[in-house]
Order: sequence, then C-alpha cells, then structure tokens
Amino acid sequence: MDKQLETLSHLKAPSASEDARARALSAALQSFDATEKTATLAQGKEERPRPSSILNRVWSTAMNRKFLTSSAIATLLLVPAAGFIAIELSRNNVSGGAIGGTAAGGVQDLAVKSLPKPTSPSDVETEAPAQYAEPAAPPAPQGRTSDFNADQISGLLKKDAPAALGAKRSVAQAAPARPGLAEADRERIAATPTSESDERFPESQVSGVKSVAAEPVSTFSADVDTASYSFVRRALMAGELPPPASVRTEEMINYFPYDWAGADTADQPFKATVTVMPTPWNKGTELLHVAIKGYDLAPAKAPPANLVFLIDVSGSMDEADKLPLLKSAFRLLVDKLRPEDKVSIVTYAGNAGTVLEPTSASDKQKILAAIDGLQPGGSTAGAAGIEAAYDLAKSAFVKDGINRVMLATDGDFNVGPSSDDQLKTLIESERKTGIFLSVLGFGRGNLNDGLMQALAQNGNGTAAYIDTLAEAEKTLVQEASAALFPIAKDVKFQMEFNPARIAEYRLVGYETRALKREDFNNDRVDAGDIGSGHSVTAIYEITPKGSPAVLTDDLRYADKKNAPLAQAPDRGDELAFLKIRYKKPDEDKSALISLPITDANDVASIDKAPVDVRFSTAVAAFGQKLRGDPALTDFSYDAVTALAENARGLDAFGYRAEFLRLVRLASGLSPH
Repeated sequence: MDKQLETLSHLKAPSASEDARARALSAALQSFDATEKTATLAQGKEERPRPSSILNRVWSTAMNRKFLTSSAIATLLLVPAAGFIAIELSRNNVSGGAIGGTAAGGVQDLAVKSLPKPTSPSDVETEAPAQYAEPAAPPAPQGRTSDFNADQISGLLKKDAPAALGAKRSVAQAAPARPGLAEADRERIAATPTSESDERFPESQVSGVKSVAAEPVSTFSADVDTASYSFVRRALMAGELPPPASVRTEEMINYFPYDWAGADTADQPFKATVTVMPTPWNKGTELLHVAIKGYDLAPAKAPPANLVFLIDVSGSMDEADKLPLLKSAFRLLVDKLRPEDKVSIVTYAGNAGTVLEPTSASDKQKILAAIDGLQPGGSTAGAAGIEAAYDLAKSAFVKDGINRVMLATDGDFNVGPSSDDQLKTLIESERKTGIFLSVLGFGRGNLNDGLMQALAQNGNGTAAYIDTLAEAEKTLVQEASAALFPIAKDVKFQMEFNPARIAEYRLVGYETRALKREDFNNDRVDAGDIGSGHSVTAIYEITPKGSPAVLTDDLRYADKKNAPLAQAPDRGDELAFLKIRYKKPDEDKSALISLPITDANDVASIDKAPVDVRFSTAVAAFGQKLRGDPALTDFSYDAVTALAENARGLDAFGYRAEFLRLVRLASGLSPH
C-alpha cells in the first residue's frame, strides 16, 4: 500500500471528467444529508424534505445509471471535492425553508453558482441570474419533485448545458413560479427575444431615384451615429452577412475620421467641402459629395460636464461582451474626464437604484470602485431607470454646461411602462430642460436597435454600438469631445437641384432621417445633433440632363414656356444649391448656412478626387451592396476593395485596413 501511495504521489492528477464532477457533487449532497439527519431541528421549523434531499434524490437517479468504477485516482478526486462542498453547504446554513436561491444561500443557488454558465448570446435569459438576488418561491409540499429533472441536472455539468436547460424562452416560461411578478411582467419576460434573429432594426426602403422636374428638393436630418457600422462588423466577424435592415449606409460612411476642412470659429460652426465626380458604379451619372466638419472645441474651452451613467444590470447582461465590456468602457471614459466634471451612476434591473451620487471626476477611485461593483441580475425596468437618471441629472444640473444621461444596455426594456411612444415622449420632454441622452448598445441576442435609435434621436444624442474594447476606446476616448460636447442641434440639410442641369437624383442612405420639405424651416421639428469636431458626409447620385442614364421621361404636359429660374444666365453654372439649418445648443431659433454647387466643384475622374472622398465613396458602395441596392448589382466586392485600397491614405488607427478585411469577408459570405 505504501509503495502504491508513493507511486500515486508522483503522478499528476488527471483533469476531472464530467462524470467525476457529477459523482463528487452527488457524494457531497449525500454527506450533507447524513449530517443533517442528526442535527436538531430549529425551533419553529416543521419537518419537511430538505432541498438537498430533494435535489439529491433526482441527482442520484441520474448518476446511478452511470458507471461508478472505483479506483484510487477517482477516490482522490471525489472525496476532497465532496468534503469541500459539504463544508460550503454547512457554512451557508442551507435550511429547508426554500428551494432555490435565498439571501442566506440555498442548495440550488450553490449548485447553479458552481456550474459553468452558458456563454452563447442565444442562451442568455433574464431569469437565471435573478436566482442570486430575488426571493425564492415558497417551499414545495411533501412529495413535490425538483423543478429540474435528472437529465437537466446532468446536462448542467456538460459543455452543452444550454441544450439541457432549453432556449431562453423555455426557461423564461418558468417565470410564473417567481413571486412578486405581475402577470404582465411575466409575459414580457417570456416574450424576450430568443435568438439573434429576433433583434429589431427599423425597417426602411432603399431611397429611390427622384425626378428633379417633380421633386427638385431633398431634405434630411444630420446623422452622426455609428452603431450600424459596428454591428455590421460584428456580424461579418461572426461569419454571417448582416440583416439588410441593420445597414444604414450613412452611419457606415460617418464612422471613419476624415480630414475635411473645419470651421474657423464657433460663430458659424460648419464648413462644407463639395466634390462632383463620375460615379464608379453607374456610367452616365455623377456623385455629388458633400462633407461638413464641425468646429473643434479646444479641451480647455469645453464646458464642465454633468454625466449620469444609466447602466443595465439585468440578468441578460451577464456575458463577457455585455456588462464586463461595459464596465471597461466606462473606466476608459472616466479616465478622460476633468476634475470639474461630475459623474453619477444609476442601475436598473427589476427596479432602479442609485449606485453613485454626483461625484467629482477628481475622485476617480470612488467612481471606478462603483463601476467595478456592478453585478448582473433581475429583469429590465428600463423606463424606471431613465426616470431615476433624469432626476439625478437635475439634482446636479450644470448651468451653461453639459448635462447628459448615457444609457448603456444590451437592448430591450421588458418590465414596466416601456412602449416606444411612452419612452420617446418622456425623453423629448426632458430634452427641453437641457438634459440630453446618448445610447450605447452592447452584445447580441436582445438588441432593439430601432428603440435605441429613437431614444437617441429624441434625446438630442447619439447612438453607438460597442462590440469590442477598441470600439469603446474609439467612441469614448478618441471621440469623447464629439460624443459629449454638442456644438449644434437640430441640424438639417436641404438640397435644391437645378432642373436645367440635373434630371434625376438619389440620396445614398439617410432613409430613416428623411424630412418633409416644409420641415426644413420649422424650428419645432427635431433633427440630428453634431458634436465638437464631428463630420457628416452625404452623397447624392445625380443624372445630368440629356444623359443616356436618365430613367424617367419628360412630362408631356410640362409648361415649357416658363423656364426655371435656375436657367437665368447668372445661375447657369449651378448644379444645385445647398442649405444647412441649425441651432446653437442653448438657443431655440435656427440659423442658416447656404452655398451654391457649381461646375467649379467638378473633377474629371474619380482618381482626381481627394483621398477621403474616394474612400468614403467606397464605404458608400459597400453599404449599398449589403443593403441589396439594385443600383450596385454589377459593382463587385472586388471593385469596392480596389476603390478603397487606392484611397487608404493615412490610417493611424487601422480603421481603413479593417474595412478592407470586412469587404473581403462579405465577398466570401455573399451567395453571388
């Protein structure tokens, strides 16, 4: 025996198998039961099956079907593990008063905590993490079996645990067993999306060709959001083409930093760069490329900021690319703030709570400790969280400063008054007080992109999607000034085309930002907002008068005697007339910037266009192809790559190199 033990002592213990782990836990439960039988029942407690006994009976049934081959090594593995778990059960004072997690810790709680958690986004559900924090159901009567059957318990210990537990909807259907939930709340939880295909994006039709004779004016709102590009990147990196509705071409174009000429002073915060060139994907047409860049505030001149981090800590956030990534992202932002800035933190899951009262950014350790202490659990009471965040923002309001709520979530608000209209109304009313809202999306499987866009637009803020820490660094550090400090609100564009020179036009992207012609001069109509140093690019595909590419016939009954005003001699070289209307952040009356677009803006070929113009055109082509735009059917991904490759220019952060990789991935995934 001594010789055998000596031999074993020099052997490296093998990795525990799934069966060994199951047997260890079973032995621990049996040991605990044997100990409890000799214990004195606490006064006032009635005799009933203990949770460990109930679970152990089911567990043993499953385990007895498996082999229990004895060996010295198996004994060495099982006995210490069984003893450890038995000690932990005793230390946590497991009693027979509840089945499931309690504040004191139940056997089911310990078992679930000890087991591997599902990591696939489609397997996340809002109920499981709630076992850590919410009160358990009343104890089962005599004879009641465990909520988990033997196969499910055994499956918990295997790598495919999600399959044993079922999809999110299957687990969520157990919601009625939880006390304290209204029927409507249970239905909301059961209706939680069950897969990535349940993610919601605002539907919109690809912009069509317009006849200048019939519709000479195009009006749209500015858009500086970048969420679409990040989501497209994540989908392609996961080996799938993004849903067409998730692709907003203007957000893909505006994702990249460009070296457009900026405004010289804040008095007129924009300067436009205009280029007209042949269209690379459609002979006989031209691209009218308009780019503006906002005035870039010097850091010393930036006003103090009052920021409220509104953080979703619901159970569905318990994934590496959700709450952990979120916490790292906000740590980066906190490190960027100045001593005169203030930070508050509100969380929501089941109900809203204040984690950190307004605190000076000079006390970084206190803020970071509050962020590090965030833990997931519960359902999602988003509306209550938004209300609490606005209340906190009001309590620390900075006059003539930046007051902003920064909502970080994986998607939906599934408990409480959460209709889109109610939330938009709430945010719109708070916007008038000078408190703006930005939205940061995380993770997949429950993303309500449409709601995120609506909230950001109504809150005079931006919407970004954070899929990596590098993206968090880009959004919250490199572009912090643009994200936090607005230089103009309700920014609208209007392009009037000269019918003597242009027959047709098509705006690339901005489908969800289209405005009526009369909205342009109506200061009550909300529009996009632009931050310090933000750039906005818009591209029109235009068809010159007389081009063989014209798709529409002349009107038979047009009044040809009344020549358009644009044909007057002093306007004969004009192709179009651009107008930009905006409000300063603290004003309610808009100002106007306008300029004619003439032959002087024309270049003979796309190769002669500036590098940034060519690269943004390649991004526009890519976005349109992913959307399935028929205008680019004959323009291949290889052509997109060639156009972008020759226009990489300076690429300090590697964004353009990454774009080229995404184009190649899309080409490989495309069925064509």
